[in-house]
Amino acid sequence: MPRRTVQIHHHPAARPGGQPPLLFVHGGYSNAACWNVRFIPYFQEQGYDCYAVDLSGHGASPGRERLNEFGIDDYVADLSSAVAALPEAPVLIAHSMGCLVCQRFLEQGTARAVAFLAPVPPTGTAGTVSRFALSMPDFFAELPNAVNGTASEKTMRTMARVYFSPAMPPEETVQYLPLLQPESDKAVAEMVMAPLRLARRRARIPALVMGGSEDQVFPASMLYFTAASWQAKTVVIPGAGHMLMLDPQWPEVAGKLQQWLESLA
Repeated sequence: MPRRTVQIHHHPAARPGGQPPLLFVHGGYSNAACWNVRFIPYFQEQGYDCYAVDLSGHGASPGRERLNEFGIDDYVADLSSAVAALPEAPVLIAHSMGCLVCQRFLEQGTARAVAFLAPVPPTGTAGTVSRFALSMPDFFAELPNAVNGTASEKTMRTMARVYFSPAMPPEETVQYLPLLQPESDKAVAEMVMAPLRLARRRARIPALVMGGSEDQVFPASMLYFTAASWQAKTVVIPGAGHMLMLDPQWPEVAGKLQQWLESLA
């Protein structure tokens, strides 16, 4: 797979502790900045060298003007380039769509370990789309407003209901709206019916699967399908929604992740 030019953000450890580097991979409709609010400062303080990649057309990486040309395989190529640029094999920490990107990458590359936060289920996103069409039809009308900077009060209420913990006051979501951005139509379409992949082709590395009990995008019951294919430990965070790294429950998420990282030593 060809090397690609993508932006890799480096956040050095506050006090280097000899741990493997962490490489954070964002989900759809987002970019590397979503990790900067809570997670990267937390893990810097724990002695981890942190990196975060902007996938093509996202954040500071080139390609925004042709975003819809990029598919999941293009994002896999981005991740491959990012991993190759690091001083040693990292622990991958991915969210939502980024989990699918990591899984595809690990069919051909490797890492020290991988953590999947609120992963796209092995069956793809068709179930979520169908469920939202029936129960949250406003989501499809308001999503363009959220990612294009034209959010209204209704937009914020809808996004809060879909993406965040019920404990997150809807008015507080306004501070996170700048972290959203458009997503590739091609990548979104590819996630609807994610093809079954052969597990035997993947790298055999430690894996963790984590999600929130109140995740409206990918319900916690779906976590076990991802975990089973990776023989991974599953952690469900009570009260948390889809945006685990931003929800009020983020300290518990980070703490569980840190415990797992320490178990790799």
